[in-house]
Amino acid sequence: MTTRARGYVTVTWPEANARRLARQHLSGPVPGLSPAEAVGAMLGTHAQVLSAAELSVGLRGAGLTRTDVRTALWTEDADRRTLVKTFGPRGTVHLLPAADLPLWTGALSAVPTGPNPFPKDARMTPDQVEEVVAAIGAALTGAELTVDELSDEVVARTGPWAGDLVMPGFQEMWPRWRQVLHLAGHRGVLAYAPNRGRRATYTNPGCTPLPGAEAQAALVKRYLYAYGPATPAHFARWLAAPKRWAEGLFASLAGAGSIEEVAFEDAGPAWVVAGDTDFPAGPVRGVHLLPYFDAFAIASQPRERLFPGRAFERALGGGQAGNYPVLLVDGTVAGVWHQRRSGRRITVTVEPLESSEPLPAGRLRELEDEVERVGAIMEGRAELTVGAVSVGPHA
Repeated sequence: MTTRARGYVTVTWPEANARRLARQHLSGPVPGLSPAEAVGAMLGTHAQVLSAAELSVGLRGAGLTRTDVRTALWTEDADRRTLVKTFGPRGTVHLLPAADLPLWTGALSAVPTGPNPFPKDARMTPDQVEEVVAAIGAALTGAELTVDELSDEVVARTGPWAGDLVMPGFQEMWPRWRQVLHLAGHRGVLAYAPNRGRRATYTNPGCTPLPGAEAQAALVKRYLYAYGPATPAHFARWLAAPKRWAEGLFASLAGAGSIEEVAFEDAGPAWVVAGDTDFPAGPVRGVHLLPYFDAFAIASQPRERLFPGRAFERALGGGQAGNYPVLLVDGTVAGVWHQRRSGRRITVTVEPLESSEPLPAGRLRELEDEVERVGAIMEGRAELTVGAVSVGPHA
């Protein structure tokens, strides 16, 4: 149970894990939960693989399906869209609540960047970066453009240098301006629009970011509410931001009384939102199937507690969370899984890490129920098989 030591609250891993699961709505699907509310609870849903994002959202709400997620994201009335697909934490594609876009863009656009990772002859000057971001925003205002159409517009509005093919892409070279595509998202002038056939399109969501300091303070508090206790290093890793900057931000918020220090097992001193020190007393129970890059698996720290023993190598790939869909048993990663779809039929193959021992009958029934939920969310008929999962990451 939660105790006080040296004047601080002491939090155990089981308590922290149970609270995170509850606040992620993974303790049980929530009746009436909207897709935007589910995404907000997760602090964004990784959407590089959109079907995985749809499943992540659906698992949080009772009766939610992939159609509900698609409607929230792509409904024809743009003013009624409650989700936005854009560049989020770590510069990766995420679903974010439309109502929270000013907060996200204000926070992300103010995160300091590290050294320029591009070769010297591919880089852009600070003035060129600003010119390209402005050109992207102007070109996408009131328009929905493919990346090639946007490229033509950016080059026409800036100059031929922006179109130089100097960026390594997927078996090809991309124009120079593409290196700031995610930055345009973080500045609030670019987001995904509905696909045109199989081709992605972009638009300007017309977002005005909140002031950086205000937005970052709010983001830290939301992060700690969802995933605390956490250290500045945990937050920096989740956001792909400099650790020293995160330490300064936490120190500033602690000085303002916005966050509170606690003792958190092996992690040592960690932080929660001020006054948010209630944790569940009971143990975590239940079986869950989480898809690729589910927010809970990515953000929960320390990872070696969520991915113990063999799970650290088999389900985490030695440190990179999200590469495999995972089986949670009583709040701990206990296996990996894979789904293969043919029409409405979905075959779900689950590999428990203790594969030499058959699943107990009670656990097998729970797993069958979870597989049935996956089928309902993805609007198909799911069938369970238990065996080795041979597919690699991101398959």
